[in-house]
Amino acid sequence: MSKFQPVHIVDGARSPFLKSRNVPGPFSASDLATISGRALLARQPFAPEQLDEVIVGCAGPGVDEVNIGRVISLRLGCGNKVPGWTVMRNCASGMQAIDSAIANIQNGRSQLVLAGGVDALSRTPLLYSDKMVMWFSLMAQARSLGAKLGMFAKLRPAMLLTPVIGIVKGLTDPVVNLMMGQTAENLAWKFGISRQQMDAFSVGSHQKVSAAQKAGHFEEIVPLIDANGKVYAEDDGVRHDSNLAGLAKLKPFFDRTYGKITPGNSSQITDGAAWLLLASSEAVEKYKLTPIGKITDTQWAGLDPAQMGLGPVHAATPILQRHGLGLNDLDYWEINEAFAAQVMGCVKAWEDPAYCKQELGLDAPLGTLDPAKLNIDGGAIAFGHPVGASGARIVLHLLHILRRDHGGKRSRHGIATICIGGGQGGAVLVEAV
Repeated sequence: MSKFQPVHIVDGARSPFLKSRNVPGPFSASDLATISGRALLARQPFAPEQLDEVIVGCAGPGVDEVNIGRVISLRLGCGNKVPGWTVMRNCASGMQAIDSAIANIQNGRSQLVLAGGVDALSRTPLLYSDKMVMWFSLMAQARSLGAKLGMFAKLRPAMLLTPVIGIVKGLTDPVVNLMMGQTAENLAWKFGISRQQMDAFSVGSHQKVSAAQKAGHFEEIVPLIDANGKVYAEDDGVRHDSNLAGLAKLKPFFDRTYGKITPGNSSQITDGAAWLLLASSEAVEKYKLTPIGKITDTQWAGLDPAQMGLGPVHAATPILQRHGLGLNDLDYWEINEAFAAQVMGCVKAWEDPAYCKQELGLDAPLGTLDPAKLNIDGGAIAFGHPVGASGARIVLHLLHILRRDHGGKRSRHGIATICIGGGQGGAVLVEAV
């Protein structure tokens, strides 16, 4: 049994997840986090200045928001004395912020922490090529009119017409030189997952998000209003009419000749923020808080970057072993949907005797995860994956699922887990109160 000291979840909130439309979105990352965080703090019985720290996960802060955790903390009205800082663990940055808060609470350094994640991926910049950057540098050094004219003579149209797409560079592993979608292709090949199976999984994700929206199951969302007065009240990437025939028309993106991974069975590029308010038992008593849940264990794991999508298997399995749990002993699971092949690959890895023995050191496979327990309100394929926010979002939403009335059935605990670019996985064991 783990010696982990549980940490209370007092409350949480998130912004709507807004799909990138190939133009900069209406909100910066700090806007998304500040608006949703302000609404969360406004309903608490303590002042923002009474927080011990604010921790934010962010994979791609803007150049004007480098330590975005501090920027957000000040914008939230926490005051000069509340430290605000930023963590980055790729797709699990928001989960890392939560785990960093847990560590500080457990060692007595903090009692009350606002932790979460954010990214505005639509605002990822276009970058000039090295040749263009060098041209700008030499132009700046040119002093005479003749020298400047000489530099213009060296300017080639191709240097201006071939910008480096920042999001593509950020989603490429520099060690194995594979884009994240190519690592998903590896899993599809490894476990024999067909294109039709992936597309069917993706249609299911959209259908589940659509049904959950109609049922009002995303109560953690704080609406946004842009500068023109437009209201953004819900995740806008879901396709309510998603179907297999439509997805079948999409061409593979990462391996255009033999591939199966398309934009339709991949997570969407999205902007969003998610928060959790974490507290020690002392803080709960001091401020007379009413926790909605607690985190009872966390785990990080590493694996081959070329198969990074199996990170949830490597991170969640040790938690199950420590607590004597089987896959289906948990009430619900949230596995972040980076790609359909990635989630399906995780399920197949737990079923595979060879993988469980060779990679996890198990004598037997863990079995088949009940699909009725997995991502019951859909996932990132339908409403997007703002990299810094997703790890926090799945923890928060899992807790809401556990607290929901499921036909009179009481739910107790579940695991939220996520794959991480670079070959890692993170998992959090959550218990409802």
